[in-house]
Amino acid sequence: MKHIAIAMAVSALLAAPAFAGDHGGHGNKHGAADAAAHGPVADKVIAAQRKALAKSTKGAGFGPQSPRDIDSAAGNNNRIFSEAPASTTMNLCNIHFHKNAEHKGGEFTIYAGNGDGHGYQSGYRYDTAKLSAAELAPTKHEICPSAHGSLSPGDTIEVHYVHSTAQIKPGPTLGSCLSESIGNPQLRVETQVYVLVNDKHAANFKDLAAHKKVNGLHQPTGIPSNTGTPVQYEGSTTGPGYNEKGSPYQVSWSVRPQVAKVNIDSVGKWCKGNTFNEDHAHGVRNLVQNKNLLSTID
Repeated sequence: MKHIAIAMAVSALLAAPAFAGDHGGHGNKHGAADAAAHGPVADKVIAAQRKALAKSTKGAGFGPQSPRDIDSAAGNNNRIFSEAPASTTMNLCNIHFHKNAEHKGGEFTIYAGNGDGHGYQSGYRYDTAKLSAAELAPTKHEICPSAHGSLSPGDTIEVHYVHSTAQIKPGPTLGSCLSESIGNPQLRVETQVYVLVNDKHAANFKDLAAHKKVNGLHQPTGIPSNTGTPVQYEGSTTGPGYNEKGSPYQVSWSVRPQVAKVNIDSVGKWCKGNTFNEDHAHGVRNLVQNKNLLSTID
């Protein structure tokens, strides 16, 4: 029975477009090429998705959702769940990243556009006008290519360092956040937004995504400590598959408001081999604006 229970829990998480927004983006058969050929979807498409989300969650008892504007503390969702412990008392279970920030606020407030309607070419970005011509110089090869395109200097990425109260070790997919002993662990995501630059002297992503055991717990060791006090709030899993329905998963978030520069070549090297089998950027969920789906930030 124990094996059946954990299998069901893992299946439920993996079937949902949880943290890694890719899972909800497969509805667009043409991916980035389609978006490039036809341009971003109209505002009415995003408005319809927001309307569908409000309708499907109304009176259904969903807890607060993510992502959100971290500069706005307002929220009407009072569904209570226990805040996850500090990430230093939990195990790192997964690291992945999204192209453009899912959250809005701090130094990432420029809307990237509606995108393809499935989570790609949307989200929020850093102001590239603050970067030098050298930092924006094109690379000689593709970086983390996928069906939805590759990364370029000047791109913004939001990295999710996912932590779990389960006794696990870091690995691929959200299944790594669960164990046979705990199928419903508390989850916390330490979040850092980066801007990609063509500069070998910028931070190395291998170092930023490094992890090791500290006092018996798996911990990320490279999250910047100089990017502002994290905004902490209660929310949910993300990903474009939740654009029209609520996420039932409860997550405590810690989102740093300032952006750090990272050497784009080091991101490309990380995509070619890492503990998490991550090789490309994931899509983003529409920013949640419905106050009935947002918690209050203390």
